[in-house]
Amino acid sequence: MRLDDIRKKFLKYFKDQKHILVTSSSLIPQNDPTVLLTTAGMQQFKPYFTGERDSMIDFKTRRFASVQKCFRTSDINEVGDLDHLTFFEMLGNFSVGDYFKKEAIGYAWVFLTKEIKLGPERLWATYFNGQGRNSKRAKITSDKESLKFWQKFLPKNRICGFGEEANFWGPPGKTGPCGPCTEIHYDLTKKPCEKGEDCLPNCECGRFVEIWNLVLMQYEKTAEAEFVELPRKNIDTGMGLERLAMVINQKGNVFQTDAFSEIIKSIESDPRFGSTGNIAEDAKRLRIVADHFKGTVFLRADEVRFSNKEQGYILRRIFRRACDQYLHPGMDFQKVFQVIISQLKNAYPELAEKKFEIISDCEKEYLNYEKVRNLNISVLLKQLPAQGILSQIASPEGPSSIRITGQAAFQLFSTYGASIDQLKQKGFSFDEMEFEAEMEKHREVSRAGADSKFGGHGLNSAILTDEDRKKITRLHTATHLLQKALIETLGDSIQQEGSDISPERLRFDFKFPTKLTFAQIAKVETIVNEKIEQDLKVSFEEMAIDEALKSGALAFFKEKYPPKVKVYSIGDYSKEICAGPHVASTKELGYFKILSEKSVSAGIRRIKASLD
Repeated sequence: MRLDDIRKKFLKYFKDQKHILVTSSSLIPQNDPTVLLTTAGMQQFKPYFTGERDSMIDFKTRRFASVQKCFRTSDINEVGDLDHLTFFEMLGNFSVGDYFKKEAIGYAWVFLTKEIKLGPERLWATYFNGQGRNSKRAKITSDKESLKFWQKFLPKNRICGFGEEANFWGPPGKTGPCGPCTEIHYDLTKKPCEKGEDCLPNCECGRFVEIWNLVLMQYEKTAEAEFVELPRKNIDTGMGLERLAMVINQKGNVFQTDAFSEIIKSIESDPRFGSTGNIAEDAKRLRIVADHFKGTVFLRADEVRFSNKEQGYILRRIFRRACDQYLHPGMDFQKVFQVIISQLKNAYPELAEKKFEIISDCEKEYLNYEKVRNLNISVLLKQLPAQGILSQIASPEGPSSIRITGQAAFQLFSTYGASIDQLKQKGFSFDEMEFEAEMEKHREVSRAGADSKFGGHGLNSAILTDEDRKKITRLHTATHLLQKALIETLGDSIQQEGSDISPERLRFDFKFPTKLTFAQIAKVETIVNEKIEQDLKVSFEEMAIDEALKSGALAFFKEKYPPKVKVYSIGDYSKEICAGPHVASTKELGYFKILSEKSVSAGIRRIKASLD
């Protein structure tokens, strides 16, 4: 069964069970400060689970299903084995205070055994046995209900209880919705390892593969690491499409399914990929390239740009790591990208729409990385302090053997972008745990910077002071005035491409083909300040998304909006779909000043502005 067929079967089945089908959200999370990338299907429904958007849900929209693009870096070093990936697709069904454990387990069993006809004798289930989880504010005990419901479908010896590490899910970040989970595992061999009767799901022998995780979302983890009861009980499930395809088609690993088979052929056909003579090593290299190039295409299609920060750092890391697998200079990555896009353009049309932009940007990044790959040892060593070099042994037959500290290795990475693989190829050795510790420090700095932003990063960070929150709220309202003033000055073709707000300034990206003139900038600035001076009232009303759009409310079309939305109006001047926050009237904003206006990519302009 091909991936396209599995996607269709899954969505049709849950549509028949009265679920609303929701398209995948971006890999860049919207208004979620806890993660850099979308790691699970539940993330776009998070406001529903926490009750934040409770008033926007009517009874008919409490069940959802989706096929979500996901990206995880937690297993990046495992990519190349049988089933670990960075980019993958997640099939999921969700209930917001509607059905719970009994129905979720029943739906999963019917889909697996009736719809896609997996053998029931190969299915096992696990549940949370209560070990390892407790809280001052919520007592979390063994999930005996799930055990009871599974006994309707499975014999007791194929239902196993595990502690928090295996059967308590989330949250995906430091805070958020979470709960015990019950997982469905597939028995690949039906043959126990040397553990005998102790060879159960989660055994590392390779006998079992987890295919579906049903999260019984009852709690929210707070910033104080406490677990409190959510306003309602929810269901959040996730099933990796690639793993399911592997099981359905009885393949030895996910890379033998149609998710990767053609991609791998296109890599193998490039003579510059080369062979080490070690079959296992070459197979791992192929899988790394296939996974990382696929992730590159999807990240770049979702407007992630190559950089050394946040999402851009992840994009750069996986693209360059893929490049490192090629043994000879040059590579035909465009051919591989064409295969990826051709295979997935029907499910994800944005890939075809942005094909040339994706390839062009990756070509530039590759040329930049080639400069790093061509740097000689002497140049790199000059960047290191003497204490960073632990030992050095010259070798006339190959690369010198140079032992450096993990901190020194990270310095070469941060200065030149030289990856771990690239440094090893040049003869460097170092403690990779030290390197990762330096990397984590770098990530913490990035997270701290991210937490200070509003655009996509929320107001609830503990890093922000009350005064910062007030500044961000004022700037957010000013952004609405700015967008309307741009439309009034430059025409109705103006379309928002993104925004970002810190306590010091706002940033607004929009489509426009040419540089703004001094007169146009002055006009926009004047209009905004006039509206501020008029002391316009800021108000909102809730309505259906279709009604909101028909009313003329502006929308950020990259965002996936819920069935019901808030529409904020600033007097009779501006009307926009938004979740807030906002001031009560424009008089609170102060004086609006445009700080800069520039191009950020072809056809996209960026304005930065502040309030005094």
